[in-house]
Amino acid sequence: MKTLAIITARGGSKRIPRKNIRDFCGKPIIAYSVEAALASAVFDTVMVSTEDKEIGEIAQRFGAELPFYRSGKCASDHATTTDVLNEVLDEYEKRGQHFDLACCIYPTAPFITAARLKEAFETLSASDADTLLPVVRFSYPPQRCLVVREERLVFRDPEYLSVRSQDLEPLYHDAGQFYFFRTEGFKKSGNILSGSILPLILKETEVQDIDTEEDWQLAELKYRLLHEQ
Repeated sequence: MKTLAIITARGGSKRIPRKNIRDFCGKPIIAYSVEAALASAVFDTVMVSTEDKEIGEIAQRFGAELPFYRSGKCASDHATTTDVLNEVLDEYEKRGQHFDLACCIYPTAPFITAARLKEAFETLSASDADTLLPVVRFSYPPQRCLVVREERLVFRDPEYLSVRSQDLEPLYHDAGQFYFFRTEGFKKSGNILSGSILPLILKETEVQDIDTEEDWQLAELKYRLLHEQ
C-alpha cells in the first residue's frame, strides 16, 4: 500500500498575503506541515502542490518534494481542492506512480503533529471507510444559537432552551488540518467527503483556524502556550 501526502499551497492568499510561508513562531508556517508529514513515517512521498516558486523552494528546503508545479487552472481563485488533488493524482499516474491512500494537508496548520497523522493512517488503514476527517467539538452548543431578525436577537431553535447542555447531542466541525482518504473512492466520487467517513476527534487546544490577522495572533499565543507546557 503506497501513501502520498499532498500539501496544497497556492501562492495567491488574499486575506493574509503570502500566508503559506509567513513566519510563525520562528519558521515558515508551511514547514510545520512538511515536518509533521515526514516525521510521521507513514508516507512514501511528501509533496507540495503549488504554482509559486518561492513557496516551492521553501517547502523543498524543509524536505518536501516538488516533482511538478501546479497548473494555472488549478491556481485560480475558482479552483477547488478536488481539482488540485485530481491534478496531482493524475500527474503521478502519468508517471507510472499509483497511490492507494492520500492525505491532503493544509500548509497553514501548525498544530498538526506526526503522532496524529500516524494515528489517522493506522485508523483508516484498519477500517473499510473511505475517508478520515479530523474534527473538533463546538465549544458552545450550536442548538442554542442566536440570530438577528428585524434588528432583534432571537433564539433560532427555542425548543432547546429547556434542555440541559449535557443532554444536547455533541456537534463537531472540520478541524481544518488534513483529509486522509482512499484514492480509488475519491476518483470514483469526485469528492473527499463522500462515502464512509471516520472521525478523528481533536481537542480544542489542537485546533485554530487562521483566516485573519486576529486568528494568526491567537494561533501563535496558543502554540507558544502548548509548547511551553
